[in-house]
Amino acid sequence: MTLMLASVTGPAEAELALATGADILDLKDPSAGALGALPAQIVRETVATIAARRQTSAVTGELPMVPETLRDAAEAMAECGVDYVKIGMFPSDRAREVIGTLEETARRAKLVAVLFADLTPDFALVDACADAGFAGAMLDTARKGSGRLIDHLDFFSLENFIARCHARDLIAGLAGSLEAPDVPRLLPLSPDLLGFRSALCRAGDRKSELDPQAIAIIRGLIPAQISRHTTMDNIDWRLRAARGYSVGGESDAKTDSVFVRDLVVKAKIGAYSHEQKAEQRLRFNVEADVRRPDLKSADMREVFSYDTIRDAIELILARGHVALVEKLAEEIAGQVLRDARVLSVKIRIEKLDIVPGSVGVEIRRERLKSSANAHQLFPGLAETGKPS
Repeated sequence: MTLMLASVTGPAEAELALATGADILDLKDPSAGALGALPAQIVRETVATIAARRQTSAVTGELPMVPETLRDAAEAMAECGVDYVKIGMFPSDRAREVIGTLEETARRAKLVAVLFADLTPDFALVDACADAGFAGAMLDTARKGSGRLIDHLDFFSLENFIARCHARDLIAGLAGSLEAPDVPRLLPLSPDLLGFRSALCRAGDRKSELDPQAIAIIRGLIPAQISRHTTMDNIDWRLRAARGYSVGGESDAKTDSVFVRDLVVKAKIGAYSHEQKAEQRLRFNVEADVRRPDLKSADMREVFSYDTIRDAIELILARGHVALVEKLAEEIAGQVLRDARVLSVKIRIEKLDIVPGSVGVEIRRERLKSSANAHQLFPGLAETGKPS
């Protein structure tokens, strides 16, 4: 399960974000940079207002990479009562020294390291954070206005970051000027957190006030966690169906077709030795039969994005040489079918450089009825927020 983190500036915004469904309330001052810190008193007041109804986090500020400075800032923020303290790891030859200095603090507080996608992040720091007892790591962007997270790192890099975090039992979070269309593209990577500020504000201005309608759009794109505090009577099943949850039989479901046609990319593919040395052109035609939502498609909450298909192709090809085109087709089908709205997918892959014309394979795969529920497709998190 992926949780929604909403950045807020104080008690009033925290109440609004809580009321509109945010899972984690992240305290920061957007006017003071990517990781602008709020005064301790405001953090304490917000924590008291939330009264443990949601988990909270707070940033320590955009501070120089001086071990003692960051340790003192982390200690001070932890004393405000937040569940997690986020610490910016800006590029520095002292980064490992900083992390080591925070080891004692990590025994008393849940620390989350924030690496920056637009500043050439060192993923090896994930292991250093795990060794020091950190609770998690996140990717964000330092220079707001310079592009979104996925403008700076490809999906293969994001997948590697998340896998590295999970291999060391760390929470893995993604943020960085994310917009609504980015959500369905990132969910298949199984991050534990997706963080937002700009997308939740009026006109997308991160320094502006929160917009309840904008929050609702993001909330609707991330399957909500069903906890022991949720009763079946409180679930809006029509909206959950639009998010990809099964509400009945698959055989009589009305469907729409979402497709990518004649996409040509270069890749290393083939069983022959010469095919492992040079790239060749592949043409993809992918058509997904998608459960039609009951609601009118007014925003991204109710649609399956064709970007999800393109991302699946990009991600799998980025992992390296593929011996068999049949295997490639199967992996793409599996990735697309992870979205519970997709009932079946047809994939045609053609090699364009083997003979005049093309050769290739076409497959069709359908969703197994036993895996129709979306909550079975997204790994769960414990109530603490740690990966289970």
